[in-house]
Amino acid sequence: MKHVILTVFLRCFALTALVMLGGCATTGTAEGDDPLEPFNRTMYAIHEPLENYVARPVVEVYETIVPKVGRDIVGNFFRNIEDLFSGISGLLQGKFDQAGDDLGRVVINTSFGLGGLIDFASDANIPRGGQDFGLLLAHWGVGPRPYLFIPLLGPMTARDGVGLAVQSYASPINLADRESVALRNSLWGAGAVNTMDVGVRASNALGNLGLDRYTFIRGAYLQRRAYLSGDTKFGRIELDEDYDDGYSTPSPETSQDKKDATP
Repeated sequence: MKHVILTVFLRCFALTALVMLGGCATTGTAEGDDPLEPFNRTMYAIHEPLENYVARPVVEVYETIVPKVGRDIVGNFFRNIEDLFSGISGLLQGKFDQAGDDLGRVVINTSFGLGGLIDFASDANIPRGGQDFGLLLAHWGVGPRPYLFIPLLGPMTARDGVGLAVQSYASPINLADRESVALRNSLWGAGAVNTMDVGVRASNALGNLGLDRYTFIRGAYLQRRAYLSGDTKFGRIELDEDYDDGYSTPSPETSQDKKDATP
């Protein structure tokens, strides 16, 4: 579902967001700004029933039919693609150590892990850099504004939306020729279900907060992205560095890395 929406939505979104970014990149806007809050709350109100009556049933069927080892294989395949983009982003940011780890992961998992289906790199304790194209734009000084909430896609900023659009368009999956269209569409479908699985589990983790869920999700997402981009001065709430909102790229440093580094 997610990638079906991406192919239709994000190409138009990228053009619109680029115009927005052109006007906002030099304003020093704080990550916490939500100038489109009425619109975003309406989108979130649309998102909730879609999540409950579309995403959840799909995820329930997926988890019933596909065993955990199968779901792990699907997740590994798409994380391998994310590692490729992270490596490219790291190189363009001058983060050569992280880029080396990411590209090393891609080589190992693609060569020995059957095209990324098996994650041998993690077993070898090679860390993920976690540098998507949204963080690359942040490194180049592009401002984040405005914050957006898109049904089934979740929270993002215009900057992160452009990065997501570029990655979606440039995905190796799209390199399939006309004779492989069925395979390509099947892979996008598998990725969509995998993404919905992650999103539903993240939503379940929130539970009944007794808080405004929209405000919490916005704050968690923006704080996480601010931490990853180095803009911690813009944080609106305190989050543990290991917090995962289900939408952001994972932290470059895993919990296990931190434990190993603790004297």
